[in-house]
Amino acid sequence: MPHDNFPAGSVWLVGAGPGDPDLLTRKALRLISEADVIFHDALVGPGVLDLIEPHTKQISVGKRSGRHSKDQATIDALIVEAALAGQRVVRLKGGDPAIFGRTAEEVAACQAAGVPVRICPGITAASAAVASAGASLTLRGVARRLTFVTAHPQAGRPLDLDWQALAAPDATLAIYMGREAAATVAQQLIGAGRAPETPVLVVVNAALPDERIIRGQLFALAFLVGAVSDDDPAVLIIGEATAAYAAKAPTASPSRQIRELT
Repeated sequence: MPHDNFPAGSVWLVGAGPGDPDLLTRKALRLISEADVIFHDALVGPGVLDLIEPHTKQISVGKRSGRHSKDQATIDALIVEAALAGQRVVRLKGGDPAIFGRTAEEVAACQAAGVPVRICPGITAASAAVASAGASLTLRGVARRLTFVTAHPQAGRPLDLDWQALAAPDATLAIYMGREAAATVAQQLIGAGRAPETPVLVVVNAALPDERIIRGQLFALAFLVGAVSDDDPAVLIIGEATAAYAAKAPTASPSRQIRELT
């Protein structure tokens, strides 16, 4: 029996986390189990999709770098259409819906159509990445700021970021969709004053069985991401906090690969 806060004709935007089903919130799991239809991203882990009830309709609306199965306007329309038909709709998004998840557009589309819509947060990739690496996103006295950055420029436009602000030595940068722009990111940050030896983490498939953790330094960032397949999601973490506990990081399991490239 569906919970009172998920009535027919409503929408929940649900964070699926980095892919490991054990990292789903209890609320996310409940909403998934109560949905009539689930529109899911390409980055939602297969273990999470396996939790969907057999009677629940699944529709992939996945978007990967350079390959969009459906544009955002179409996704908005599909969500609204399903809710107006009286279905309980879950829009399942990798990570946290509020971090580079196009949540604002989908909420606005629902509101414009008079469809009740709510958001269930999830664990974002940067949090999962540093947890796997035994590191931290912040560190007292060293990393006082944390900035989430998307390095995926709009079509035909250069990557336009406030490099001076991002180069602050007391900041940790969590860079999403940054594989193609890695060389530019490193060049611009170093040009703006960030030390070339700043520690970096490249975490591929964070929290999944085939996870890879690559450690290195900022000047080598483009080289570090060179070994990452175009099909594998990766998050780049830049800052001193990422190396603070590297020596104490847990021993890698056979399914994880940790490489030190300095």
